Amino acid sequence: MAAANRLICYSDPGDHYSHRVRLVLAEKGIGVEVVNVSPCDCPAQLAEINPYSSVPTFVDRDLVLYESGVILEYLEERSPHPALLPAYPVARANTRLLLHRIQKDWAALADIVLDSRTPEAERSASRKVLRESLIGVSPVFAEKPFFMSDEFSLLDCCLLPLLWRLPKLNIELPRQARPLLEYMEQGFGRPAFQMSLSEVERSMR
Repeated sequence: MAAANRLICYSDPGDHYSHRVRLVLAEKGIGVEVVNVSPCDCPAQLAEINPYSSVPTFVDRDLVLYESGVILEYLEERSPHPALLPAYPVARANTRLLLHRIQKDWAALADIVLDSRTPEAERSASRKVLRESLIGVSPVFAEKPFFMSDEFSLLDCCLLPLLWRLPKLNIELPRQARPLLEYMEQGFGRPAFQMSLSEVERSMR
């Protein structure tokens, strides 16, 4: 392991869950050593600290975290500025519920499409449901500058990495999804988003 006072993020450069963590780190300006990990080749140092040998894994001295949602919440508490969660409990609870819905409604479908081991019929069906769901929710993005919020938040940090992968998912949005397309253009142009991209991710578009 690297020096004890160094922050380390073990990250798959093509994984949208790892991308979430890198985006939050960039938004908060947290200096971290990113260690790229191939899903087929887990380094020994990661296996030693994470019983699942999974990514993303975040190391802060003696603390090791290895689930993206837990990591994002920790980073928000560790470095509260700029805030990526609302200040008040009700608003925070609503944001967390929306994070859950992003995972259940969209990320889970994307995971099926991206998994080459899944039968093609199931992947195709999941791709269709995901595309239709995104088109259906598109008008929501015309109501506020960010997803369901006037401020950039953890919602955007989870959603934008997924939307970046639409070409890889073989999903093309029609012109009727213009509010969502404009949201994507704005979000992808953020300096922190550009900083968060790996070379693998840059090649996706």
